Amino acid sequence: MSAIRVESKRPVIAITPGEPAGIGPDLIALLDFDQAVDWVCVADPDLLDERARLRGRPRPWPRYAPGVRGLSVLPVALGRRATPGIPDPANAEYVLSCLERATRGCLEGEFAGLVTGPVHKGVINEAGHAFTGHTEFLAREARVAEVVMMLVAGSLRVALLTTHLPLAHVPAAVTAARLDATLDILDAGLKRDFGFASPRIAVLGLNPHAGEGGHLGREEIDIIAPAVARAQARGIQAVGPLSADTAFVRERLVGGHAVLAMYHDQGLPVLKAQGFGEGVNVTLGLPFPRTSVDHGTALDRAGTGPIDPGSMAAAMALAKALVNVRARA
Repeated sequence: MSAIRVESKRPVIAITPGEPAGIGPDLIALLDFDQAVDWVCVADPDLLDERARLRGRPRPWPRYAPGVRGLSVLPVALGRRATPGIPDPANAEYVLSCLERATRGCLEGEFAGLVTGPVHKGVINEAGHAFTGHTEFLAREARVAEVVMMLVAGSLRVALLTTHLPLAHVPAAVTAARLDATLDILDAGLKRDFGFASPRIAVLGLNPHAGEGGHLGREEIDIIAPAVARAQARGIQAVGPLSADTAFVRERLVGGHAVLAMYHDQGLPVLKAQGFGEGVNVTLGLPFPRTSVDHGTALDRAGTGPIDPGSMAAAMALAKALVNVRARA
């Protein structure tokens, strides 16, 4: 289908559905798109068309061109026809090509932001591509040395000092340099992307009871507390280290803008318990806003199974909000 060109200065946000055998294409087929934004789905249009028909939601898929209003598709061809629920290493290159094209568009100013669907890291690696996740991929493509993963569910924001590490490796990764960089990126991201003039950051301890004065570990005394003091000296409103078992009590969260957890399962279980299915993954430190769903590929539900598009809808809404904040800056 030929594109109808319309002059537009509205935000243009790219979407990558992710693993073609997963539910990412289903989410694109089922969602109603905010008409105040121009959405560009970087994907195989035949895949989207097939998944939409399986879901009983056939729709037109206009081809992307600058100025096209509403939802359009920037075509990237699958390596091999995708079967719902059965990932194929032959399509790993397709997944990466979609990400590369969308990222390039963001870096060159063609797109104002990026929303990513779930990928299957194992299949990408089986195909011979070293891939640890979206966050690392985007940082490399953008040539950014450090980024921060933050999950958002409603008013709760939890950033991670370390991400996908075995628990035994976490203490060695809690370093002064990593804390300094993370607090700087988190503070800057809360200002630039979320519009907080003076963001307040609660920094968790590593050990139970934040080390219990050194009786349950010295990381809080030797590493975390000095990092918080240095951040305060740089003008960052950080407090801590706080005991993780009480830091998320509702009364203690009032007036705070983000919590910095030391490791993945310290902060994210709380966030997902409060907002699973509506959580959003945000990458701070990139030169463009990037959001993502907080769930995986759900291979067993692709094509016909029951799915909840809530997280993708929340990721798109947040991407729009972040793009608008940057536009006003």
